[in-house]
Amino acid sequence: MNPSLWAAKTGLDAQQIRMQVVANNLANANTTGFKRDKASFEDLLYQNIRQTGGQSSQQTRSATGLHLGTGVRMVATSKMHVQGGFNQTEGQLDIAIQGRGFFQILTPNGQVGYSRDGSFNMDANGTMVTASGNPLQPNITIPANAQSVTIGKDGVVSVRIPGVSTPSQVGSILLADFANPAGLEPAGENMFLESASSGSPTAGTPSANGFGGLIQGSLEASNVNVVEEMVNMIETQRAYEMNTKAISTSDQMMSYINQNL
Repeated sequence: MNPSLWAAKTGLDAQQIRMQVVANNLANANTTGFKRDKASFEDLLYQNIRQTGGQSSQQTRSATGLHLGTGVRMVATSKMHVQGGFNQTEGQLDIAIQGRGFFQILTPNGQVGYSRDGSFNMDANGTMVTASGNPLQPNITIPANAQSVTIGKDGVVSVRIPGVSTPSQVGSILLADFANPAGLEPAGENMFLESASSGSPTAGTPSANGFGGLIQGSLEASNVNVVEEMVNMIETQRAYEMNTKAISTSDQMMSYINQNL
């Protein structure tokens, strides 16, 4: 294959994948606790026609070489764990994290997932669970006769019981954090999973030892900037068009050679 055609073809592939990343960011612009993806590219191997610093004569060396690139590829997508805005909901079990940390969620297969989505509900037993029914870890159960629920910045959960003058503490929410949050593996359902790149989780009390505080009655919004993603979409489209133009031009050049030589 003509090298220019191949290089342009890799550009089409890369921009197509980048468009998928941008589209996913836009699709999750209103997803609670969502963290936007950033695409990273790298150039492919080079054809070394003339080595840099090669001997051009007995007394001189070439200042530059001749290296022909073979294209581009997407090497990674990384989650941007930047704080999102806050939406006030006034829900007693809606919790936002202001700062570092993740809620610990027990998945159906027994693995612990990590999430910034604090829109919790109660199941039939009064246990705090996610919208998918996965329980918060450690388990916190709200009594059926509780009149109100209060969740402090430090994660302490207390309820008011009829006939009891003072609030009763029913548990404490603990957060988990990682040395490299960008290394967490996205698993869908607003959750991440531990990976070799993220490191092991460290659990701690909210508002202490670097962990973020909890805000009851609010949810963390997606950190997707719609305007920025629209600009990225236009930029991706233009780059895709330029690569198709490169393919078309290379094809015309080869056709000219075939017809006239």
